[in-house]
Amino acid sequence: MTSQQYIDLEYDTFVRHYEPYPLVLAKAEGVYTWDVEGNRYLDCLAGIGACNQGHQHPKVLKAFINQASNITLTSRAFHNTQLGEFGKYLTGLLGYDKFIPMNTGVEADETAIKIARRWAYRVKGVPDDQAMVLFPKSCFWGRSITACGACDDPLRKTEFGPFTPGFELCNWDDAEDLESRFKANPNICAFVLEPIQGEGGLNVPSDGYLTKVRALCTKYNVLMIADEIQTGFGRTGDLMACHHENVRPDIMVLGKSLGGGMVPVSGCVADNHIMDLIKPGDHGCTYGGNPLAMATAHAAVKCLVDEGMVENSKAMGHLLRSELRKIDSPLIDNVRGRGLFVGVQIKAADNIKVNGHNLVTQLRLNGVLTKNAANHSIRLMPPLTMNESQIMEVVEIAHKAFKDLEIEN
Repeated sequence: MTSQQYIDLEYDTFVRHYEPYPLVLAKAEGVYTWDVEGNRYLDCLAGIGACNQGHQHPKVLKAFINQASNITLTSRAFHNTQLGEFGKYLTGLLGYDKFIPMNTGVEADETAIKIARRWAYRVKGVPDDQAMVLFPKSCFWGRSITACGACDDPLRKTEFGPFTPGFELCNWDDAEDLESRFKANPNICAFVLEPIQGEGGLNVPSDGYLTKVRALCTKYNVLMIADEIQTGFGRTGDLMACHHENVRPDIMVLGKSLGGGMVPVSGCVADNHIMDLIKPGDHGCTYGGNPLAMATAHAAVKCLVDEGMVENSKAMGHLLRSELRKIDSPLIDNVRGRGLFVGVQIKAADNIKVNGHNLVTQLRLNGVLTKNAANHSIRLMPPLTMNESQIMEVVEIAHKAFKDLEIEN
C-alpha cells in the first residue's frame, strides 16, 4: 500500500481527532525513521519525547521481549516480580521514598492532583472541597475534562464544559504573581508547572525562577509539583529539568520516555509523608504497574543513565543551539532551550507569512521530522543518542529549509 492509501484507510475508520502530517512511518531504529516508500528521516521529535533512548534500543527491546514471553499483566489484584525492583531503582535514582505507577501523562498529573488534595485536607487543614490547585498560563498536561479546564487554550475548552472546579491559572515565569495568589488564598494546596513549557511554545523560564517557586511553596505551605513528563530523563541535559537549579519538588510527575518508546508508563514520586496518605481503594488502574511496563521502564531508564545519554544531551544540545543561531535568516526570531529540548521561534511580522507549520513541512521535505508548537515556533527534540555528525546534518537541512522559505515568503 502507498502512504495515501494508508491515510485514506485511517480516515475512513478512525475519528479525525488528530491532523497528522501526510507521512506514514513504517520502521525506526536509533535516530532514524523510514516511511512506507523507504525514505529515511532524522527523527527530531522522538515520539514527542517518548523515545529519549532512541527507537528500538536493543536493551529496552530485549527486556520487553523477555518479559512479554513470561507474563505481561497481572492487574494489581496480585503482586508481580517487576514492580518492586523498578520502584527500588527509580526512587533511589531520583531520591524519593515512593513511586505510584500509572499509564499516560494525563493520568499521572491527575494522580498528583488527587494526592495533593488529600494532603490539603489531612495535613494543611483546608476546609472540605475548598482545595485550590494553580497552573501557569500556556500549560499543557493533557486533554481530559480536568486538564482541558485547567488551561487557557480555546481549542481544549470550547464546548467541552462544564469543567472540574478547583483550578486557577497564574502568570508563567512570574514569582511575584505567584506569591500574590498564595497570599490571597490560603486554600491553595499545590502549584503544578512544567520546568520548561513544551506544547505552549518551548518556553524556558528565567534563571532562578524554579528556585523562587520552591522557596514560595515552602513559605506558604504549598506543594510544588513538577510536571517532568516531557522534560525529564535527560531531555534538558540534566537527569530531570528541576536539577538545573538543584530544586527538589514535593511531587515529581513522570512519563513519556519512562517507557522507552515501547509501552505507556507514567507515575509520580514523592516522600512517605505525602504518599502514605493514599490507602488501598483510593486510587489505581488496571494496567498501572503491570510487569511488562515495569520491566521495560527499568531497562529504559537504566540504559539512559548508564550509557551517558544525559551528558550527551547537554553537549549535543549546546552544539545544536549554537549552530542554529549561526543561521543568518530574517525569518528567525530566536533559538532557545536546554539540552536536546530546542525551540526555534519564527518572527511575527506583517511582512512574514511563514509560520511554524511551514517550517516543519520544509524540514520534512528535506529529511528532518519535528513538530510545531505555539507562537510560531517549532521544537527539536531528537533521541538523546544523536551524535555530532547527525546534529550537523540537522543544522544543514535547517539552513536549507530557511533559505527555501525566504524565497517563498
